[in-house]
Amino acid sequence: MRSVEEIIRLAGGAEAVASRCGVGSEAVRKWRQARAIPPKHWPALLAATGLSFGDMPGASVTVPADPATSSPSPTAAEPSMPEAADTPPAGATACIVLMDGTVFWGRGFGAAATRVGEICFNTGLTGYQETLTDPSYAGQIITFTFPHIGNVGANAEDVETTTPAALGLITKADVSEPSNYRAQRHLDDWLKSFGIPGIAGVDTRALTIRIRDGGAPNGVICHAPDGNFDLASLRAQAAGWPGLEGMDLAKEVSCQQSYRWEEGLWRWNQGYDANPAKRHKVVAVDYGAKRNILRCLADAGCDVTVVPATATAEEILRHGPDGVFLSNGPGDPAATGEYAVPAIRGVLEKQVPVFGICLGHQLLALALGARTYKLDRGHRGANQPVKDLATGKVEITSQNHGFAVDDKSLPEGVKVTHVSLFDGSNEGIACEGKRAFSVQYHPEASPGPSDSHYLFHRFTALIESVKEKAA
Repeated sequence: MRSVEEIIRLAGGAEAVASRCGVGSEAVRKWRQARAIPPKHWPALLAATGLSFGDMPGASVTVPADPATSSPSPTAAEPSMPEAADTPPAGATACIVLMDGTVFWGRGFGAAATRVGEICFNTGLTGYQETLTDPSYAGQIITFTFPHIGNVGANAEDVETTTPAALGLITKADVSEPSNYRAQRHLDDWLKSFGIPGIAGVDTRALTIRIRDGGAPNGVICHAPDGNFDLASLRAQAAGWPGLEGMDLAKEVSCQQSYRWEEGLWRWNQGYDANPAKRHKVVAVDYGAKRNILRCLADAGCDVTVVPATATAEEILRHGPDGVFLSNGPGDPAATGEYAVPAIRGVLEKQVPVFGICLGHQLLALALGARTYKLDRGHRGANQPVKDLATGKVEITSQNHGFAVDDKSLPEGVKVTHVSLFDGSNEGIACEGKRAFSVQYHPEASPGPSDSHYLFHRFTALIESVKEKAA
């Protein structure tokens, strides 16, 4: 295996490497610091240097687990072990295998199972159960950067959908015992009931840096209580998974038939409001809708009917809505747009007010004539700063998306309303001529801050103004 410095020298220096790989000098500096080069840049460097795959730094890296017993203290140190890449360290009952062959060893919990998907990270400090049940995480294995996972247990109220969509979870420390008055189950038991595997003892900081610098890789999580692993098969699964681009996952997490939503927001010592006031008929198109979005709509005075992702414009308008809501969801918006865009355009033509969130934001943009693209690294967490361009105010938002709207492709009449202060990507659009607006982030939070709850009332205010003009 060659060092990063050797590869840079053989390729003609840092400037030549940056030019060949289409990156800036700052990226090359980070490679040197991390002593690793993102796998997506290997083909260009192999062509420039004549080296082989095995020469690339990280081609056979193993990050081992704690050599202690299978259930050590959550705060125990986890030193690296000088084991061969394909030899599980003592006590290892789970592993993560990335598409480039890299192996992270650890201790398994939750279901004994193997899952393949995209590995991402989430920086939220709270709400792991809401995160795991967010349908937007379909097809993904979540790395939690916060160490205390499991400390509030699990309950029947803090779920965003009936069946969790996340494929697995990765943690630094072992799942802790629940210590919360609302806990009804241990997280380990809850995960097992849904067939979700987990792995603890992983250097989540190293894995997060790898995702941050190289993008979210495809990978496999495998929990094998007997400690036996077929690494060749796991590597083949990781390398063979096609990735989220081009994948329509909305159909997999959407409801199959229409239904009425009745529940409002949760309040301390009262639970969820069972009978919120209903002033406006709203159809919510379910591309993977979180329950708290529906609760926020109901709390804002909406009488909500939920329809499947595949509903046509005729099926949506048959309910006689005062407004139409486009929900969050997983997968590639361009793939879901094959059937969603015609339906949205049919609604827009009737001048019915439209509000979209997350995937709904991307689909509205596509319906208006814009394009979407996959981010090098997604936005996932509860501390994402977004600027409202109209007011200049900054909102701290909850986000979970790997695709974004290309604001340079927005047609005339569609304006950018919000931008990310992390990377400048689009976070909101509005089209006054079509009575439509949307945001990329999650104003309903759950988990996360409530800075943006006002957007649900902006939607109902738009509905009311249309009603007044028609009166």
